[in-house]
Amino acid sequence: MSLVLDPAAQDLLFREARTANTFTDEPVSDEQLQAIYDLVKYGPTAFNQTPLRITLVRSAEARERLVQHMAEGNQAKTATAPLVAILSADNEFHEELPALFPAFPQAKDLFFAERSAREGAAGMNAALQAAYFIIGVRAAGLAAGPMTGFDFAGVQKEFLDGDHTPLMVVNIGKPGADAWYPRSPRLAYDDVITSV
Repeated sequence: MSLVLDPAAQDLLFREARTANTFTDEPVSDEQLQAIYDLVKYGPTAFNQTPLRITLVRSAEARERLVQHMAEGNQAKTATAPLVAILSADNEFHEELPALFPAFPQAKDLFFAERSAREGAAGMNAALQAAYFIIGVRAAGLAAGPMTGFDFAGVQKEFLDGDHTPLMVVNIGKPGADAWYPRSPRLAYDDVITSV
């Protein structure tokens, strides 16, 4: 085998994992979310900047407010998922850099003094962390339903502030009946990989 990871774990994280569209009503606990975060926080980012922020939408009132901003096809599954997370990029992540990247604390001012530089770095690195988060949800034996079909400005105004840019909304829980669409095709190795 070319991979060290156990085949069952490969299936859990990748081959058998799908974007869930329905969920059971089994709750997702704070302890499960803590375990997921404690695993995925070690994923690499540039300068260890870790700009991802996660807003858990737990109350019925907050859920109603969020559903109003979701695209029509995403409203029902967001309304019924046991837990919903808004993943966003903190554009002021640089304030944490002296503690998070002590080997080069001057990176905060040298590379990220300008807001435009921070926004670009925050968006890319928070998206990378969002992918780790989805894998972490799968590692916990849960299903994730990541979505970008929503009113970004509306979600930002309703739940975040001007320093946080929404990236995606993720429904989380145990998959329900008919949770999966058929597996879509993927590109072959030769369509993606080149050597120079």
